[in-house]
Order: sequence, then structure tokens, then C-alpha cells
Amino acid sequence: MAEFVDIPSPGWPLEFGEHGDGRPAVVIVHDDYGRLPYLEAYATALAKQGFEVIVPDLFDGVATVDADGARTLGERTDAGFALATLEDSVALGRGHGASRVGIIGLGYGGRLALRLAQSGALDAVVAYAAVLGDDEAGIIPCPVLIHRAEDPGWARGVDVDDFISRLKEHGTPVTQHRYTGTAEGFANATVLPLLDKNAAALAFARSTYFLQAQLLD
Repeated sequence: MAEFVDIPSPGWPLEFGEHGDGRPAVVIVHDDYGRLPYLEAYATALAKQGFEVIVPDLFDGVATVDADGARTLGERTDAGFALATLEDSVALGRGHGASRVGIIGLGYGGRLALRLAQSGALDAVVAYAAVLGDDEAGIIPCPVLIHRAEDPGWARGVDVDDFISRLKEHGTPVTQHRYTGTAEGFANATVLPLLDKNAAALAFARSTYFLQAQLLD
């Protein structure tokens, strides 16, 4: 049976780091387990690298630490509402004077991040274990970094190499990294059975370097 927990934090976006003076913003989009506590540590570490960081909550304060609960949360959330929430988060960063805005999406959040990027609203995308299917794929006009877990289940039957090839054919700069022995959720430090500490640390370092290269002058 799916189990859920109420996270003692508001449903509105959490903000980390300073803003203003053209400082770039980064939106972090949680996976289908919800906005769990590890994301605060992730966001704080990223903010120390020179970014304003915004962490929206797509599940209105509800989260889970089991796979059945994650599946339920992902399935019951309206994609249109979720994308609108991310658009609001991007607008928040722009409203604070961010000259550029990037996004990091994990799993479920990564797929939403890639979809949002098709609108041209973003300057860089980092997607953890996320791709788009043929019926969702469109042109993404900004650089993309994809972290690939070894277990192919995260791709939901999508041919990842074909997806990346389509992006490149449309002119999208794509960087990808594979992480041996990992599955979807390898960076989720609250759900410990999913976590691979070494892979998560390496992916964070690569994400930071990528975003600095794309967003910082």
C-alpha cells in the first residue's frame, strides 16, 4: 500500500541564495517522491556556487518514501498544472533580475523540465534519468545535460540514444554522462535505497560545472 508523509514546509517555492545584480537563477524540480528534505541541502550547495535557487513543490506539501506512493503522486498530478508551476518559478527568478535561468529536473521533474525547455523559457537544462517520448519530443533551443542511470527502466521504453540524436539534429547542444550500477533516483538522498552517493556527488559536480558554463558570464 502506498504511504505518504506530510512535509513540514509550505507548498510555495523555497528560495536559496541571494538574488539581484543579474545573478542567474536555477529551478530544481523534484522527482515523483515529492519535495523531500535532501533537496534543501542540494539547493544550498548550489546557491554557494553563485546562483539564486528556487525549489517549487508540485505536490502541495505531500511526499513519499516508497515506490508505490511515488507512482501514485506522479500519476495524479496534472501535467498542465505542474508546467504552469514551473513557469511561475522561472518568472520568479526573472522577476528578481536573473539574467539567465536554468533548470535541474530529477526523474519525473526532469521530463517536465525538458518539456518546459521547448517553450524557449530556459537557458540550460539538466535532466537526471529523464527523456521525452516521440509524442512529446520537440525542439529544445538551449543546451541540455542528461545524467543516465544504468538501469534502463527510467526511460519508460524510450530509446535514449534516438532521443539524443533527435535533439542534436535540431541543433541542441547535448552533453550526457552514464553512471555505472545506478537506477532512477540515484541522487535522491532521502530515499536511501535509491541513493548512490558517489554517482550523486559526481552528477552534482558535473551539473554545477555545466550550469556555470551556460549561465554565468
